[in-house]
Amino acid sequence: MAPRSAGSGKVSRDPVHHPLFARYYARVSVAADTRMGMAGVRERLLAGLSGRVLEIGAGNGLNFSHYPRAVSEVVAIEPERRLRQLAVEAALRSEVPVDVAPGAAEALPVKSEAFDAVVISLVLCSVRDVPRALGEVRRVLRPGGAVRFFEHGRGGGPAMRFTQRALDRTLWPPLNGGCHLGRDPVAALRAAGFELGPYRRVLMPEKGPTLPTSFCVLGTAWRPPTAER
Repeated sequence: MAPRSAGSGKVSRDPVHHPLFARYYARVSVAADTRMGMAGVRERLLAGLSGRVLEIGAGNGLNFSHYPRAVSEVVAIEPERRLRQLAVEAALRSEVPVDVAPGAAEALPVKSEAFDAVVISLVLCSVRDVPRALGEVRRVLRPGGAVRFFEHGRGGGPAMRFTQRALDRTLWPPLNGGCHLGRDPVAALRAAGFELGPYRRVLMPEKGPTLPTSFCVLGTAWRPPTAER
């Protein structure tokens, strides 16, 4: 099925502009799907979803081919122009309707309580304001709606955590599109008022060297089923 529409990506000013990193990420992410098992992670992340879904930080659209057919629409937000162009191309190949649009996680260009689920995948590491972004996630979800998340962050022993903190204070964010290694996505979701469901810690790659980026978490959270915060 062709998408209902796909955003052109033509905006006067992009909220994120990392053209060199975008090109690097586009290559590495495709290799990770085939060589590091990321395609299987995407399947587990999205399994069982239905209704209207908002995906934040869609990147080059590699999740789109894994959405189940019970999903009636995906609205995919991607702030970086080069990645957004690639996401539009991926949307045209998707079997579910996908609309790609520019926007930032901290100010989502969609209506409140409009979605049955929100997908965040390797996003919280790079947003400028995590509490504000998760506040926006809560705003756009219907009461009882689900958050599916796959994020990397803080992990390992004292030496690894020291390394993560040191990289975050120096070269890592400017070289990697604003990414941070030492954030705690599970704690951030709890602090934002989400109810944590099942989640599991995973290493990426599952086999091979353990890197500062290896410590990931895959799971589900819910907006509480009442409209009040």
